[in-house]
Amino acid sequence: MPSILRVFQHGLQKTKTALVRRLQSAFAGSRTWDAQTYEALEEALLSTDLGVDVSLAIVGDIRDRYNRGLLATTADILDVARSRVTEILRADGDQPVALNPDGPTVVLMVGVNGSGKTTTAAKLAAMVRRDGRNVILAAGDTFRAAGIEQLQIWGQRVGCPVIAGRMGGDAAAVAFDAVNAARQRGADFLIIDTAGRQHTRKVLMEELAKMRRSIEKAMPGAPHEVWLTVDASTGSNALVQAREFGRLFPISGLILTKLDGSGKGGVVVAIRHELGYPVRFVGLGEGLEDLQPFDVEVFAEALFA
Repeated sequence: MPSILRVFQHGLQKTKTALVRRLQSAFAGSRTWDAQTYEALEEALLSTDLGVDVSLAIVGDIRDRYNRGLLATTADILDVARSRVTEILRADGDQPVALNPDGPTVVLMVGVNGSGKTTTAAKLAAMVRRDGRNVILAAGDTFRAAGIEQLQIWGQRVGCPVIAGRMGGDAAAVAFDAVNAARQRGADFLIIDTAGRQHTRKVLMEELAKMRRSIEKAMPGAPHEVWLTVDASTGSNALVQAREFGRLFPISGLILTKLDGSGKGGVVVAIRHELGYPVRFVGLGEGLEDLQPFDVEVFAEALFA
C-alpha cells in the first residue's frame, strides 16, 4: 500500500508540475530578482488558486528574505511557500470532528451538483468500515433516481446498508427514518447524502433546512457534522461555492474532491484562509482509498517540497 505522502504527491502532481515550471521560467537566468521577477512569481502562485491574499503574502515574504540575502534558488522559494502555507492551514489549531459518544455520529453531506457528494459519502463509509466500525448510508437525494441507485450500488460494494425512499419523495422523511434505523441497529456512523443543492436556489436550501430539522427531531443534537463537498478542480469557483453555502448553512467541515484533476490544488489554502473551515478530507483519485484524511504537513510537502 502506498504511503500517504506518495498518495498526496500523485494527487497534487498536476498542481506541483505547473507551479514549478512557472517558477523555473520566471527565475531562469535571472542574476538579480526585480519587479518583473516578483510579478511572475505572483502569477505562478495565483495559477494554483492559492488566492490573492495568500499569494501576495508569500511574495512579500520571499522579497524580504531575498533582500536580506537569505534566498537564492527556486528550492528556497518553494521552502518559504511551504512554510507559509503550513502556517495558514494550521491557524486556529485542530478542530476535531464532533463524535457522538452515545452513537451514532450523524454526518450530513451537502454541496452542489457534480461536486462528488454521493461517491464521497460511499468512500467515507468504506473508510469507517476499514476502521472496524458500523456505518449506515442514507439516500437523501430523492430528486434523482440515479442518485438513489448510485448510493445503493456503492452500499453493496462497500458492504453497508442504505436507507432509501422513492424518487420524488420527502427527503426529510428519509433522513428521519435513517436516524431511527441507525439508532436501532447500533450504528457508529450515519452518513446522509443530499440532493445537489444549488446555493443560489432558495427553495432547495429551505428543503435542506427541513432535512436538518427532521434529523434534530429524531435525535436531539444531530446532525453532529455538516460537511460541504466542493470540486477542487473548479478552482476559484470552489471558493465561491464554499463562501455562499456558508452564508446559508452552518458548515463544520470541508471535503475537496478531484484535487488530482487539474493544477488548482491551492484552492484548499484559499478556502481555509478566507473561511476558516477545517478541511476534513481530500479526494486524490478515483479509487476507494484515494479519499484521504487531510494532513497539513503532508499536503504542504507534496505541493512544495
